[in-house]
Amino acid sequence: MYKIMFVCYGNICRSPMAEFMMKDYVQKMGKEKDFLIRSSATSAEELGNPVHRGTRAILDRLGIDYSAKRAVRLTKQDYENYDYFIGMDYDNLHTMKYMLGGDPQNKCSLLLDYTNRSGEVADPWYTHNFEDTYRDVKDGVEGLYKFLMKK
Repeated sequence: MYKIMFVCYGNICRSPMAEFMMKDYVQKMGKEKDFLIRSSATSAEELGNPVHRGTRAILDRLGIDYSAKRAVRLTKQDYENYDYFIGMDYDNLHTMKYMLGGDPQNKCSLLLDYTNRSGEVADPWYTHNFEDTYRDVKDGVEGLYKFLMKK
């Protein structure tokens, strides 16, 4: 089983978009039993809050249910429970490693590392451009799935 934790700053925009798009993708591939997929935040600012309206609009359009999701924070204990920690930007990656007590097993990476381009998934909280975020997340989810299926 692949245990994946998507991580962003607040766990209301990018990481829940990735979580629910990945869940939908693996279900469509008939592999949902092979995956445990969650998302969390590096910050405590949005704890308990629902998914941001911009991400909700994308997921609604795709017919993906996210209704039970509330923002949660990454914990040091998560390192033992997940195989992959997928951050959205370099700040997330740095903070994840700090919060997890390091990354001795090389479990941390960026979502766009699984695409044909590297870099960051822009934070739509600041850019207000959820469509660009959606395209990056879609490419990253598909790339991550292909990477895992080759293992």
